[in-house]
Amino acid sequence: MKEINFSLWCDFLERDFINSNFTQLIQNSTINGVTSNPSIFKNAICSSKAYSELKDKFRKKDPKKLYEILATNDIKMAATKLLGNYARGDDGFVSIEIDPNLILTSDIVEEGKRLYNTIKMPNVMIKIPAISSGFEAMSELMKKGINVNATLIFSNSQAKECLEAFKEGTKKYSKRFPQTTLPQGVISVFVSRFDRLLDDRLEDRAKFGIYNATSIYSQIQNANQSNVRTLFASTGVKDGSLPADYYIKELLYPNSINTAPLDTIKAFIASGDFRAKALPSDDEISKFMANAKVLGIDYNRVCSELLDDGLEAFVTAFDEILASLS
Repeated sequence: MKEINFSLWCDFLERDFINSNFTQLIQNSTINGVTSNPSIFKNAICSSKAYSELKDKFRKKDPKKLYEILATNDIKMAATKLLGNYARGDDGFVSIEIDPNLILTSDIVEEGKRLYNTIKMPNVMIKIPAISSGFEAMSELMKKGINVNATLIFSNSQAKECLEAFKEGTKKYSKRFPQTTLPQGVISVFVSRFDRLLDDRLEDRAKFGIYNATSIYSQIQNANQSNVRTLFASTGVKDGSLPADYYIKELLYPNSINTAPLDTIKAFIASGDFRAKALPSDDEISKFMANAKVLGIDYNRVCSELLDDGLEAFVTAFDEILASLS
């Protein structure tokens, strides 16, 4: 997979995992990056006993501060283990999302800078949702040399805004620091949520997310921004009729990343089939989307609904973490 610059990242993080299987996955060259989000940290912090000692030590802290101590600790531990990959130019990035309650405020940039400076690791990526207030933040953080993970991308229009933000931020960074390594950006295209929402209305199941993600991938590739790659997210399988690694194999494209749950990664490795996937043609994608429109599927409305659901889910998970720590 390395010959086509395809990377597999783990969409999971938890203290005991970092100290055990995580190291083996890195050493075996199975994964070379990690993504996290409020839902992942909610499951870890609220369910695992691995955090009991730190919770007790900092129990007098307010809930958000305590959450940040726990989360940034995990991020720093993971980033340290991946630092060798980063030094070799083999990805090695770990993503952490800003407080989702701040996404509609002017505090996003300061929050991103503060998290990055708290963790103090060069291979950390700050996750910013792809909404109007987020695009400016993406550009500003990249201008400061901070790696950015643009998340919750469902549409070509969102991807376009991300590309423009990254381009502007990179340009300003390069002007300030010529001949230095560029900050990296990934555009996280969510895949399976389309299929879970729409499959009952379509003849070809588990195709809408693939075709939409492929279209956005082609858009990003055609932009030729050397420090920006497509990251396919939401690639876990909920439909029992599909292979567990379906969304990895169907999107195994050159110069891309797939972040997946542990079980999905294990199924992919066990299959032994790591062949690159041929992209469907533009004509094939256009015909499929046109047929979906005939069946009453409003693309823009679906993308908007999924984006709103994603934002709400992250806010809910974040608030539930704080409630559990109060």
